[in-house]
Amino acid sequence: MPEGDTIFRSARALHRVLAGSTVTGFETAYAQLASVDDDAPVSGRLIEKVESRGKWLLIFFSGDLILLTHMLMSGSWHFYRRGERWQKSRSRMRIVIQTENYEAVAFDVPVAQFHNARSLARHPSLSKLGPDLAGGNFEREDARARLLSQTHEEVGNALLDQRVIAGIGNVFKSEICFVCGINPFRPVRSLSGAEIDTLLDASHRLMQANVQEHAPGGIVTYTGPRRTTRANDPAARLWVYRRAGQECRRCGAAVLMRKQGTSARSTYWCPECQPKDPRYR
Repeated sequence: MPEGDTIFRSARALHRVLAGSTVTGFETAYAQLASVDDDAPVSGRLIEKVESRGKWLLIFFSGDLILLTHMLMSGSWHFYRRGERWQKSRSRMRIVIQTENYEAVAFDVPVAQFHNARSLARHPSLSKLGPDLAGGNFEREDARARLLSQTHEEVGNALLDQRVIAGIGNVFKSEICFVCGINPFRPVRSLSGAEIDTLLDASHRLMQANVQEHAPGGIVTYTGPRRTTRANDPAARLWVYRRAGQECRRCGAAVLMRKQGTSARSTYWCPECQPKDPRYR
């Protein structure tokens, strides 16, 4: 499932191969995008930059045209050298952007919209995003205030709310809570100031470890599949996510899973390392 780290790395890779190039071909399976392309062709425009904002990926073209996409559960962006065989079938293609040397292909992307700068600024989701963990300037105090405002929400649900902190998905939610020793079903109002700070520190550290290529300050930089542990074994790269019934890597207790929130998202935790607050049993 794409989370903030995946989208950030996708945007960075696309920027490196597309930015500064002229679009030589554009194709889409979406009628709304095709209609815009008919009226104001994408071909011939310069690709100015590609960036991520939380779980959104944005491609900026000259002439004030911006392609906004969201992967939801299964979408992905690939890029190939011209003539290279795609790794997924054409039936799953939703968008193709061609340049002289490369083509970027969006597979199974369920949300795709064209915007200009003005309409993008009014976008109902983007305009409300919280501080972005994957970006270079994480606004910690803003994130702290937003998290503290979720007094009646459970910690796991608050971390998933993109209006609080942008970029956290189901994997990071469970992993962050485990690293902090905080039960994800505790209400935010039960957290101490120190626990709030611990959550913010772990959220930023784990996300940055999964997006940075050359990390300063002694931080461990992960490459390949997402990791939250420092184990060399690829099978031990996560602490609790999707490990229900297996032994906790720290204490040996059985990891638990329970659906959480109105969307019934799976939450994993260790009952020994992340005990419930006795005031809220």
